[in-house]
Amino acid sequence: MTLIYKIVPETLWREAEIAGSFTGAPIDLADGYIHFSTAAQMRETAAKYFAGQEGLLLAAIDAEALGEALRYEVSRGGDLFPHLYLPLDLAHVVFVETLPLGPDGAHRFPERAV
Repeated sequence: MTLIYKIVPETLWREAEIAGSFTGAPIDLADGYIHFSTAAQMRETAAKYFAGQEGLLLAAIDAEALGEALRYEVSRGGDLFPHLYLPLDLAHVVFVETLPLGPDGAHRFPERAV
């Protein structure tokens, strides 16, 4: 199983849990797809877009379960980033964990997020 990751404010994620699907954060809604990161990209994404933010969660999603709605497209630095062109069915979420800030101000990722 290949995991992809979404960094999301906890309040937004809890709303998605109630609804049964995640339609995206404001940037996702504006761009027309849900932005994800690979394991190799998630730390840079956190540093670039979520620096110093508390109250975040890291959701791990089974990429293969998303089918053709998931596309890897060129983005930051020429890297291929996963983009989902449908709401995320929460049945495809493998785990969700808090993404706390460490004493240095950088986010601390869970060990199982490889």
